[in-house]
Amino acid sequence: MASLRSFIALAALLTSSVSAVSPPLVKRALPALAQVINQKAFNVLPTVPTAEEFNGSSAPWTPLNLTSDALKEKPFHVYDEEFLDIIGPNPTFTILAQTPKDPIFHEAVVWYKKRDEMFFVQNAGNPDAGTGLNKSAAIYKISLKEADAVKHTRNAVGKVTVTLVKSVPEIPNPNGAYQYKGQILFAAEGQGPNIEPALIVMNPEEPYNTTKLLNNYFGRQFNSLNDLTINPRNLEIYFTDPTYGLSNNFRPAAGMPTQVYKFNDKTGAVTVAADGFAMPNGITFSPKGEYAYVTDTGMWRNGLELLNPSSIYRFTVQKDGTFEDRKTFAYTDTNIPDGVHCDSKGNVYAGVGDGVHVYNPSGKLLGKIYTGRTAANFQFASDGRLVIMGETQLYYATVAAKGDFIESYL
Repeated sequence: MASLRSFIALAALLTSSVSAVSPPLVKRALPALAQVINQKAFNVLPTVPTAEEFNGSSAPWTPLNLTSDALKEKPFHVYDEEFLDIIGPNPTFTILAQTPKDPIFHEAVVWYKKRDEMFFVQNAGNPDAGTGLNKSAAIYKISLKEADAVKHTRNAVGKVTVTLVKSVPEIPNPNGAYQYKGQILFAAEGQGPNIEPALIVMNPEEPYNTTKLLNNYFGRQFNSLNDLTINPRNLEIYFTDPTYGLSNNFRPAAGMPTQVYKFNDKTGAVTVAADGFAMPNGITFSPKGEYAYVTDTGMWRNGLELLNPSSIYRFTVQKDGTFEDRKTFAYTDTNIPDGVHCDSKGNVYAGVGDGVHVYNPSGKLLGKIYTGRTAANFQFASDGRLVIMGETQLYYATVAAKGDFIESYL
């Protein structure tokens, strides 16, 4: 028995040693800001904490005993060699702006091509923002020309102007956004019981006038609209409707299930595209529209609920625009997947608790753009420029991949 125990101990030691020193699977030269994360090295850990000690809901996972500073120093984390094709030979990563605690870099990231500006919004319902019931989350924008000028500077705080945009009439707690026929279409969460959630179009130039496109489902209020996108096949609008307004104390009790909706702005027809979610959140389509991706952030519904999803689901989109064949595409390792987008080749990007995770179309994790903090959402400009929301920090990355856009809607 003693010899058997010795053999098992020796085998475990050898396995650990081999895992720790295994050569990386990436044989190509790495860009200066990239590092390889060898997953085999942490397949077997000396101790694995319980869910009470570590459950992926707060502090990011730090593999290989790397420190947070070491992970941030080279923020392009290569999990698979395919990631090098996405980031290219010379990716850049810059922090553009920061605030002490007000999370103004949150969601609704949308590129306005005509003026080369990126719009985004403040966090609605966050105590540090004071938004939600008492005041609406604000809209902001930056110039990508200014961002491009400092892209080789790791810390460019104070060198890019963050401009407040005052919509008229004001959009109540905007959260999601997408290009819409040269304008910007927002998903507004609403404010209290009498200011209902709505899809609202905003002129991206002064006076930033707004028009409601949809504010009800056959006379019933939505819960608190979260994110939206447009199907490149049929040009219909798809949007998610979780209950975060209720969770954040600025919307009344929900009156309908948490669902994904489809809206035809030509005929006025609005229908349910999919249900069965805890908290449907981000939504996007593959470049040809054959697949839809929806994030479910139910792990944070009414506080922490670890048995609820922290997942990206993929649906097959039929020719009539309906969803079929629900599949679990990915379960994220750090907090929840919020905003989700595809690049022009169909790779899937998700904003999570430690930055932006990148998957190939089969769901394999290729790499991360690591911020070390929640990246609720992000967005491409078409030529590989990526603006990332870090709540109290704003990031700018340049990579080889290009965003996927409906050109006629830019």
